[in-house]
Amino acid sequence: MKRIRSILIAFGLFAFACSSASAYDPSPLQDFCVAIKDIKNGVFVNGKFCKDPKLAVAEDFFFSGLNRPGNTSNPVGSNVTMINVDIIPGLNTLGISLVRIDYAPYGVNPPHTHPRGSEILLVVEGTLYVGFVTANPDNRLFTKILNPGDVFVFPFGMIHFQFNIGKTAAVAFAGLSSQNAGVITIANAVFGSNPPINPDVLAKAFQLNKNVVKYLQSRF
Repeated sequence: MKRIRSILIAFGLFAFACSSASAYDPSPLQDFCVAIKDIKNGVFVNGKFCKDPKLAVAEDFFFSGLNRPGNTSNPVGSNVTMINVDIIPGLNTLGISLVRIDYAPYGVNPPHTHPRGSEILLVVEGTLYVGFVTANPDNRLFTKILNPGDVFVFPFGMIHFQFNIGKTAAVAFAGLSSQNAGVITIANAVFGSNPPINPDVLAKAFQLNKNVVKYLQSRF
């Protein structure tokens, strides 16, 4: 009963966040959208193509399964279940999405950023140490320890993280202000890009030995 109540609170929070936000995405919904003159060669639009409203069905607005925990058996000990427009087609143009995040004991959702959305997080189980860092030049760190029922906001584009500091599993739900907020995990992007960034660049940027950079790149 307690778990059900927590999930209901999560969805209530999500609904409130959505009602306070703009109803439509005003910004890009993918990494880029290069303009072309010949529409016959066009593949993408800023969002998804729309189904004829007369053909819409209830399943277009439905998903079942957020009550099931995600698999946290991975190096970082966390799992993000994303419910965006790719999962619920009815989210197209609505400017909202939802995630469930599961954390193993001492698991982390590594430092990352959402290039197209802000986030509001609700903890329903466990204890999380969360935070975000502001833009240059200040790079201020804002952190908080969250317990069940606590809420924290990660502003648009800020690098942020969550770390389970408890000895038991943790669960959180988060609402995002885009149907496709995107995610850039900092370590993966910097050390695991394809093709790899020149090690000389990263050695200079991070003030590291070049061999250390090569080792880090091999990990991603």
